[in-house]
Amino acid sequence: MVVILGMFGTVQFRFRYLIFYAVWLVLWVGWNSFIICFYLEVGNLTQDRDFLMTFNTSLHRSWWMEHGPGCLVTPVLDSRMAPDDHHVITVSGCLLDYQYIEVLSSAIQILLALFGFVYACYVSKVFQDDEDSCECFCLPLKDSWVCHLCF
Repeated sequence: MVVILGMFGTVQFRFRYLIFYAVWLVLWVGWNSFIICFYLEVGNLTQDRDFLMTFNTSLHRSWWMEHGPGCLVTPVLDSRMAPDDHHVITVSGCLLDYQYIEVLSSAIQILLALFGFVYACYVSKVFQDDEDSCECFCLPLKDSWVCHLCF
């Protein structure tokens, strides 16, 4: 939604929308940096705590765990570990572990956000320069003059 708002701000010359988009991108870079640190277990972050990423709603954390390239998912039928509304699986044969897919996805998001931030700052600067350079102008209209002012 924020990306659409940023595009609308660019097309409609809305300075405030571009600033909102740029602030959102800063937050987006922060979130994706956290995701990278979480999956690479930087500092005190660890994947062993379910509460941090899933709020204790799931026994696994990432969609890529089951759906990664080359992964073979086998359900464990008679498992006493799983609550009634969950299932236990084993995953094998993945070409790339889900942690690295998450890190790669977040890194791409950061690069796109940095590009978008630079673009938003550039376009908003151009809009500001255009507003500052506007002057009064008068046009002849039949027997009178019509003057326009820029604010």
